Amino acid sequence: MIKNERLMSIWEHLKELRNRLFKAVLALAVGTGVSFMFADRLIHWLTLPIGSQYKLQSIEVTENFSVFMQVSLLSGFIIAIPVILYQLLAFIFPGLTSKERRWIKVGIPLATIFYASGALFTYYVMMPTAIPFLLGFMDIPTNPRLSNYLNFVTSLIFWVGLAFESPLVVFLLAKLRLVTAGMLARQWRIAVVVIAVMAALITPTGDPVNMGILMAPLIVIYLVSILFALIARPRKQVL
Repeated sequence: MIKNERLMSIWEHLKELRNRLFKAVLALAVGTGVSFMFADRLIHWLTLPIGSQYKLQSIEVTENFSVFMQVSLLSGFIIAIPVILYQLLAFIFPGLTSKERRWIKVGIPLATIFYASGALFTYYVMMPTAIPFLLGFMDIPTNPRLSNYLNFVTSLIFWVGLAFESPLVVFLLAKLRLVTAGMLARQWRIAVVVIAVMAALITPTGDPVNMGILMAPLIVIYLVSILFALIARPRKQVL
């Protein structure tokens, strides 16, 4: 009887997980559908750092359509982030205390704000520096393709946005007793090396100037992560 009850419990959890994932995917689909209505304006906005889409060229027959879908999907993902996070985190709600649930509800809008901050930082700080450097390198005339440029921009926005989510990830790890503020503070030298490697991988140019532009906010985010770890477990830090 106990075995059957356990089996039923497992199936109930799997069913709950399936329902949560379905709602997350549905939110992504709805966000992408909404993005279709303004994807052309979003593409125009994304191409402003290079002078607008009229400075670019398309070669393949399906290139314009592919770019339109890619931008719509990324925009839909950003729109759906609050719902996706809520559905995934709600799956573990039954095992949390009321206080921990409140933390999660606060964390969801914070995650959206952090991701949006990373995206805006990429657009307004990194791109105006990186794009002129790339186009002017070796003084060779460059005629970028639409798909190549948008792949570059959307990938940069996506990964830098994720990097800006680090404080919330650290907060969760601290709640799970996997890290402490003291541990993070002591390992700052290793963190700087890791951040430099991340900046080298994310930065399209690889030059020290653009790497430094990305490293500076990532180091600040690391310090904010230490603060989040301290907030998560203020009385149980090993300093």
